[in-house]
Amino acid sequence: MRSLGYYFKLYGVFVKNCVAASMEYRFNFWMGIGVEIAFLCAKALYILIVYQTNLHIGELTPDHILLFIGTYTMMTGLYMGLFYVNFVRISQYVQGGTLDLLITKPVSLQFLVSLRYIDIGLPIPNILAGAIMVGVGWHRAQLPLNWNLLGYIGFIGIALMITYCLMLLPALLSFRYVQTGAVTEMAHSIWDANNMPLDIFPMWLQRIGVYIIPVFLISNYGPKFVMGMLNLWDILWALLVPVILFILVRKCWSLAVRKYSSAGS
Repeated sequence: MRSLGYYFKLYGVFVKNCVAASMEYRFNFWMGIGVEIAFLCAKALYILIVYQTNLHIGELTPDHILLFIGTYTMMTGLYMGLFYVNFVRISQYVQGGTLDLLITKPVSLQFLVSLRYIDIGLPIPNILAGAIMVGVGWHRAQLPLNWNLLGYIGFIGIALMITYCLMLLPALLSFRYVQTGAVTEMAHSIWDANNMPLDIFPMWLQRIGVYIIPVFLISNYGPKFVMGMLNLWDILWALLVPVILFILVRKCWSLAVRKYSSAGS
């Protein structure tokens, strides 16, 4: 069984290869960044409307809301750059028979399939813009740094693990149905619900988004922690969710691979 250090080194090799490939086709690299900047300009309309209307959501001021939008923007960049580029390939692996070859590799198949590629261009504009939004909102809301910054970074790490698990699960349906575009689109629609604080939704929907399909933890718990709006149970739940989801993903992955029929069979 391979050690954790081995997989970190292997992931480093993946990153280097993807960077080299991106630099080989620099026009595509810069065009990708340009497209993302255009999308960011559209997202900026949310911020403009929030401040022009002086939108308040309960105790949340426009400056607080900017923290949520910035966190969502950063997480979108991380998801698109680290995970999406791999998850969309799963159905191609199954349909084209590439998975037959990948199964023979002496490493974890899930690791190889779900983390092999990294899009360097996609995350850069989103992470930079999101970080600026968070910084501006943090400063304007006069929130203290102290341990809040470390806690916020920790919640970003938790959100990254939750994102990996939640968005991988729909892709696993490819092992049975091959084409899962409709399910993926549905998952992305649920993801987009994170672009504003969860407080805008009715309580029953908040409960679903926190405890059943915990998508609201991704971009809500970091800002809420900084603003002191999380109790001890919320923090414990946020620590428990990635563990539960990863166990679920491992079980579903094993089941999907066992049900997989080789393209050559």
